[in-house]
Amino acid sequence: MAASNRILALNLGTQTVSLAEFQTNPSGGIVLVRYKQVEILGDPAADATRVAQTKLQIKQLVSEFELKRQTINFAIASHTIFTRPVRLPIVGDASQVEQIVAFEAAQNVPYPIDQVVWDWQLLDEGKGGQMEVILAAIKSDLLDEINDAVQSTNLRTGVVEIAPMALYNALRYNYADADGCTLLVDIGSRTTNLLFCEPGKIFPRRLNIGGSTITTAIAKDLGIAFTEADKRKVDDGFVSLGGSYAEHDDAEIARISKIIRNQMTRLHQEIARSITFYRSEHGGSQPVRVLLSGATSSLPYMREFFHEKFPSMDVEFFNPLRNVAVSNTLDVETIGRDAHTLGELVGLALRGAVSCPMELNLRPASVTKAEHIAAQRPFLIAAGVCVLTTLAGWWQYYEHAANTTVGITEQINKQAAPLEDEESKIQKIKKDIEEQQSSIKPLLKAVEEREYWTKVINDIGQRLPQDYIWITSFEPPTREERAATQPKAREGSPAVLTVKGLYLSRDAGNNERTNIVNEFLKNLSESPYVETPKEEAEIIRGNDDTLHWAFPYTFPLKLKNPIDLK
Repeated sequence: MAASNRILALNLGTQTVSLAEFQTNPSGGIVLVRYKQVEILGDPAADATRVAQTKLQIKQLVSEFELKRQTINFAIASHTIFTRPVRLPIVGDASQVEQIVAFEAAQNVPYPIDQVVWDWQLLDEGKGGQMEVILAAIKSDLLDEINDAVQSTNLRTGVVEIAPMALYNALRYNYADADGCTLLVDIGSRTTNLLFCEPGKIFPRRLNIGGSTITTAIAKDLGIAFTEADKRKVDDGFVSLGGSYAEHDDAEIARISKIIRNQMTRLHQEIARSITFYRSEHGGSQPVRVLLSGATSSLPYMREFFHEKFPSMDVEFFNPLRNVAVSNTLDVETIGRDAHTLGELVGLALRGAVSCPMELNLRPASVTKAEHIAAQRPFLIAAGVCVLTTLAGWWQYYEHAANTTVGITEQINKQAAPLEDEESKIQKIKKDIEEQQSSIKPLLKAVEEREYWTKVINDIGQRLPQDYIWITSFEPPTREERAATQPKAREGSPAVLTVKGLYLSRDAGNNERTNIVNEFLKNLSESPYVETPKEEAEIIRGNDDTLHWAFPYTFPLKLKNPIDLK
């Protein structure tokens, strides 16, 4: 088969590490190609070294299978993961379900929610206005430690599953035709996981009784070490049948079998209570069959013990290979002996081949982030190529522009060289012109001032009213007057001109004749050459009496542009 059809599954149990290789077939099913199971120390006192032991065994299995950089799905033992079924009100909007589940997770998970990796899955589609989901969470540091043990062997993380949920997928795949309620009892090393399964409903429960519980009881009773007690359990142990059955000839073996029976009796009592709880609290049905799974269920007479305790139920070993093909390279007898311990491996393989009813995935954040970056890498590379191509285009453009600029500049410089000589000549001519203009400025000023007084007198005369007023003289102030009124004025440059004259006051009303001086001043205020007095006291008028036919007036006019009289 093609290498792309390869599926790898790894079950990280408390006392057993199992690795299996599957391949998909054209019909959509899976084929078990090979598998191997290795033991690690199950003593609870050795928990501090369990991850290190697991890492060592994974490395050994990977080397034996000759795996390099393959993606692998792995399952984690249930006792390291927090799981809890939670009932929620039925809501129509999927986004609201997500929000409600997130709230419930924060309330139920016994660790800060930002310190765990968690997921959820719908268990019961909802009857009576409620639905049931299962929450699963594991502390991030523990998950990272387990994941590092897997990835340190050059494997890539695929699906991270909880062992009981992998069993559930294997159960549904292989017992899809089973009617009524099925109870799967998975007796592991540290715990026993129960799965109640019936159409449209699943209920998981974990019991803290397992193979190590039996081993601990044997070690305590016989006064031996855990490792020795575990070996005695595997080599000589069985479940005592009790009642009228004869005991074993070896008293110590008979004693071990009774210890095992006592622990299994405890387990039966917990299972019976769980059945009652499932039926009363979750509306479940009475199981019609019990399927035994897990390494501890391999102890002799285990099936007979449960058949004795549940006489109304069919008790069988779980067969996860019921609908799974097996390669002809595998030993049939070995497969028959180990089949009930391969449920997690089959469930993990199904996650890579078909759509499964339970798809919890507790992948570490580091794996998710790395895959996100890997998925973006082609786009980042393409973007980088585009940027580099654009930069190369601009570089070529600017290089061409620079070369063109240099060429044009050289041509301009050649054309500009003769013009520089002409510019020097022009600058010299401009300088000569400026010198000549400076030399004729006094002449121009003299010409301008020659006409100055004519323009001033003419302007004043044009502003004189036609009747009843005359100008008799224009007088510049004396040197003494100028010094008194303009202490800083330059000598020979008067700024004030005194106007004297007469105005007529007879033949008409005196007031009208007096106002003619004001009219004259008003006209002068518009002159471009002089400024009229701003104070009334500066205007002198003669007295209006009957002895004179005309009266004198005097007022100063300030020159706006005075000239030198020297």
